[in-house]
Amino acid sequence: MKLDILVLAAHPDDAELGCGGTIIKHIKAGHRVGVVDLTRGELGTRGTAQTRDQEAAASAIILGLSIRENLNLQDGFFQNNRENQLVVVRAIRKYQPSIVLANAIVDRHPDHGRASDLAFDSCFLSGLAKVETKDGDKPQLAWRPKSVFHYIQSRFIEPDFVIDVSDSWEKKLEAIRAYKTQFFDPSSKEPETYISNPGFLKLIEARSIEMGYAIGAKHGEGFTSRGWIGVKSLFDIL
Repeated sequence: MKLDILVLAAHPDDAELGCGGTIIKHIKAGHRVGVVDLTRGELGTRGTAQTRDQEAAASAIILGLSIRENLNLQDGFFQNNRENQLVVVRAIRKYQPSIVLANAIVDRHPDHGRASDLAFDSCFLSGLAKVETKDGDKPQLAWRPKSVFHYIQSRFIEPDFVIDVSDSWEKKLEAIRAYKTQFFDPSSKEPETYISNPGFLKLIEARSIEMGYAIGAKHGEGFTSRGWIGVKSLFDIL
């Protein structure tokens, strides 16, 4: 299945938190969007790999994703190396996205920055015909996305552009709450974590309001680019 947008995420829930509103907005507009999680988040303090799988599947339905799959890289220990680059290249060539959205270039969780580099390098390598990969027994054709952008996560990064996600905000929250083991639940007996503290979702909302306010919208999601961004007209800018 060819996708318009492929979101690469270090952990299940990264996509929802970082660009869930953008995903929903583009699906509503008729685009095919999929998420490929690099790991199962098995080192997370709360929940298990199995519960994360179930939560990711539930969130995928809420978002309306065309596909969601997991590459089963090692949470906390995956590296941006040849072995993992080829795994990601296979996924990129499998779905042939026009746009890839990837983790923040730097963040509180070291997996996020590594995943950002892994995604960016793999998108370039995916366009090289002499990098050979197969989908099963079938050789894959080279494919390079037109654009790679990075969503913003826990640490504030000055965005290069902001997407108006006002109409998608409530459904984004619904997708985030599908991860019942990970976020604030007053009845949970599991240890409190950075993201299960009730203040964390307030941070996500405050960031969304800040980004939105900057562009004259109620809610926004910011992105960065490692290259220049071309526009066809000045009137494309809000």
